[in-house]
Amino acid sequence: MPNRLADKVALVLAAGSGYGEHIARRFAQAGCAVAVADANETSGKRVVQAIKAANGRAEYLYGDPTDAEEMHALVAAGIEAFGHFDLCVNAHASAHRNGDLLDLGEAEFERLLVANAKSLYLSARLLVPHFRAQGGGCFVQIAAATGVHPRAGLAWYSGNMGGVIATCKAMAVDLGRDGIRVNVVNPLPDDSDPRGEYAGATDTAEQRARLKAAVPLGRLPSALDVANAALFLASDEARCITGACLAVDGGHSL
Repeated sequence: MPNRLADKVALVLAAGSGYGEHIARRFAQAGCAVAVADANETSGKRVVQAIKAANGRAEYLYGDPTDAEEMHALVAAGIEAFGHFDLCVNAHASAHRNGDLLDLGEAEFERLLVANAKSLYLSARLLVPHFRAQGGGCFVQIAAATGVHPRAGLAWYSGNMGGVIATCKAMAVDLGRDGIRVNVVNPLPDDSDPRGEYAGATDTAEQRARLKAAVPLGRLPSALDVANAALFLASDEARCITGACLAVDGGHSL
């Protein structure tokens, strides 16, 4: 089913690298027009060029998804370029280094709060009115498996992600009557994820092997696995799914 998102337009936040890049490229393969939003212009434009080289439709939008003014300008520019948005995928997130919970300083704690929650807040503030006006829309949030099943050494990140997940579920309740779906993908980290540092104090092959050994399927998810999960939740195949948390972790959270 190569055109599962045909005639749809997606805004993908943090699409210049990691999960966001793979989601943007996978959505384009499925027939979606993609607004590649990223604060790194070089990375964002590289992703757009790759999508266009594969005969997809994409445009780069500059902006930090935690900055209200930049997000407002980004969304306005995207609507001007594409006419509307059907989908919003938020892959913007940050983690702290695995370690004792008392080692995290106040500045780093506040950075986590902004990185992991404000982009969701701003995207909702800006896109919910747009989705309501057109009769529906869809949010897909990329969170983390540890937001549901905390791992040792990740107390503040787990708490941040748990709050993001709970907020998405609350949004699903509030917005369902407007035809707006809100779902979450919860992955384990993989090599393309900038949050990979949360796998351990040092992200090494040995650390990855230990993590993989705890996964029932015996493998860590790839960024493509995460992108495919986001694609399903964004597609009409999931039209009766909202408030769901789809674990992409090989069974690690069981």
